[in-house]
Amino acid sequence: MITVGVAEDQELVRSGFVALLDSAPDIEVAGQAADGLEAITLARRTRPDVLLMDIRMPNLDGVTATRRIVADPATANTRVVILTTFDLDSHVHDALRAGASGFLLKDVTATDLLAAVRVVATGEALLAPRITRRLITYFAGQPTLSDRYREPVARLTARERELLVAVAQGQSNAEIAQSLHISLATTKTHVSHLLTKLDVRDRVQLTIVAYESGLVRPGARPGHQP
Repeated sequence: MITVGVAEDQELVRSGFVALLDSAPDIEVAGQAADGLEAITLARRTRPDVLLMDIRMPNLDGVTATRRIVADPATANTRVVILTTFDLDSHVHDALRAGASGFLLKDVTATDLLAAVRVVATGEALLAPRITRRLITYFAGQPTLSDRYREPVARLTARERELLVAVAQGQSNAEIAQSLHISLATTKTHVSHLLTKLDVRDRVQLTIVAYESGLVRPGARPGHQP
């Protein structure tokens, strides 16, 4: 069973998410929270596999709550999926840097939401297409790059940098394996090594590293490394 917590300040919306999750045979609702502080308490008490987190809540916002949950060793294994009504929310980038493993809009279909929970629970990460475009737009508008990741990325092998570019451009493991002419198992091993070497949680964080280090530039074609 996949255990899921729901943090949403609007009771009607929260109840809808809970009812949907409860309808899935492989998902169990671990608990509910009405604000960021309650979300942290919920995460510590129940250690859910996935926590659906509203980005705008009273007392403590979803970004700050996510950052605290991810940083706490007791709850670091809980994967946070941020939910928002605003596809151009100014906190998109902050939430991803805080350690969120996914970012979905509240108009997501029931089928897609359940699929998202299952994907994130397996250790993968996801972004709604509109959020992906928002993220790329953000990077395109940055006048300077971050020095934080330049040295770690420079220490990667040429093959590892190829893999990092492919991940940042949204390619799946199967697509990477095909384009680089390696096996799927080898691709998964390389991605795992990247996560360890760069000390990040998932593919979303790898994407941030690739852009902020300057390895990938907005507009680069899939399979093309600048």
